[in-house]
Amino acid sequence: MADAHGMYGVDRWTDGAAVRAEDSVAEEVPVALVYNGFSHAVMMATPQDLEDFAVGFSLSEGIAGSTREILDIEVVEHAHGTEVQMQLAGERFAQLRARRRAMTGRTGCGICGVESLDQLACRPIAKVGATGMLDAGALQRAQAELQSRQHLFDLTGAVHAAAWCGFDGRVELVREDVGRHNALDKLIGAIAAQRGSFNEGFLFMTSRASYEIVQKSAAVGIAVVVAVSAPTGMAVRVAQAAGLTLIGFARGERHSVYSHPERVH
Repeated sequence: MADAHGMYGVDRWTDGAAVRAEDSVAEEVPVALVYNGFSHAVMMATPQDLEDFAVGFSLSEGIAGSTREILDIEVVEHAHGTEVQMQLAGERFAQLRARRRAMTGRTGCGICGVESLDQLACRPIAKVGATGMLDAGALQRAQAELQSRQHLFDLTGAVHAAAWCGFDGRVELVREDVGRHNALDKLIGAIAAQRGSFNEGFLFMTSRASYEIVQKSAAVGIAVVVAVSAPTGMAVRVAQAAGLTLIGFARGERHSVYSHPERVH
């Protein structure tokens, strides 16, 4: 598998003078998600945790209902990118073929999994169930702990992180990627493989909270989404409809609760 970062020459300017140096730069490569021999999507992603990415994408986009429906998975390197080859259960693959399309993703991703405005309008909003309570102390602990676990960001300054935190604020899992949606899909895949449940904790994103962050979270049952930056209006509306608690601007002792504040005290 390709490295997540590489060293590149750079002229660093300070006080009007340049010094030649080497800089650690985050990599992104084309990653093809292939189901039963058919390529469904090509995403630009950081080349690490790609099995997690493929599983998380499959779950958050409704391609698979659980990890049990992904019968096999293999990462295959090619000259111009990477394929993650998955074998879906028969009924799920038939459903995927019915809606299959060609899509190229970017770090500023569009709306994954839909071909038209009509499909977007008809896309159901998943409902999340009740979950534990969250207090401000847990948010502050999660922020502080996550800063020490963003290893690729520390090297490159170019990636987002998605973290799974217990309701006490302890950071349990972290995944990083140049794309915030990719980081979330990697985290979803890791949680599904290691824990199997999204009930006991909350999501912390080092990014803004876009529509797709909320949509993907609701799709797998994540009930609390926290972001260090702002939400979009559509993200707020989807969170309200899904029963999901959406928190933005979580920085230090400050945060803003945009939907379902009953889970926050």
